[in-house]
Amino acid sequence: MKKVIVLCGPTAVGKTAISIELAKHLSAEIISGDSVQVYKRLDVGSAKIKGDEKQGVIHHLIDIKEPNETYDVAQFQTMSRALIDKIKVPMIVGGTGLYIKAVIDNYEFYAPKYDIKDESMYDSYSNEALHELLKSKDAKTANELHQNNRRRIIRAILQADSNVKRSELVKKDERLYDALVIYLTMPREQLYERINLRVDQMVNEGFVEEAFHLYQEGITLNILGYRELNAYFEGSISLEEALIEIKKKTRHLAKRQETWFKHQMDATIINVNHNELNQTIEALKIRCNQFLKE
Repeated sequence: MKKVIVLCGPTAVGKTAISIELAKHLSAEIISGDSVQVYKRLDVGSAKIKGDEKQGVIHHLIDIKEPNETYDVAQFQTMSRALIDKIKVPMIVGGTGLYIKAVIDNYEFYAPKYDIKDESMYDSYSNEALHELLKSKDAKTANELHQNNRRRIIRAILQADSNVKRSELVKKDERLYDALVIYLTMPREQLYERINLRVDQMVNEGFVEEAFHLYQEGITLNILGYRELNAYFEGSISLEEALIEIKKKTRHLAKRQETWFKHQMDATIINVNHNELNQTIEALKIRCNQFLKE
């Protein structure tokens, strides 16, 4: 069974720096397990790794989609498994739990292909109306999705219309790969402070301008950060309110991510102390070496 290292954790915990050091040590190639960094031009808002930060480490599944193209878990699964099969030491790095689980576990997707243009037929529907429509087509999936998760609701409707309900996709909790899943975390207050600082840093690096250029082109993304800034561009909230909302929702996401990986992925939890980061990295190198030799 092919061995795969998975390094995951919330925004601002330090995944990028740690993953680079591990990858250099292990001669690994990194597969991005982030559902946003796949898009071109979503650089600052996705905290996408910069060219010089890669330090020569090969990265996959970054900047391969245009902002108006679809990208879903089934595509990620197919592309990631093809990469895993050909990479000597594959390392998945990211925080999108379902995507990563769908790769290393024996998930089977029979979802039909469709174009993002198909979604435009529901432009006149409110979020509530869309959710009710999904209930009539796939009640189980509707109960799993919040009514404001517009894009996923529309995709579930399209799947149901193709006679392949999202709730009927095969999900098997058995490993397809021998995976070492490492979840990076830190005391909640410290993490929340780092998240707040990360958002401020993103603004300084041009996040608002990046989102506004996309907004001017009519690309309104239902993605954390861009979604809240779109509300600011539309005039419904102030910039200060948008940033407060981004920080709050990112903190909430971090909490949900930790719960997911603890209960769904049987992850090894590693507490990161940035004052002693080298010690954490050295301990992870030893653990990964042991895993690859087992």
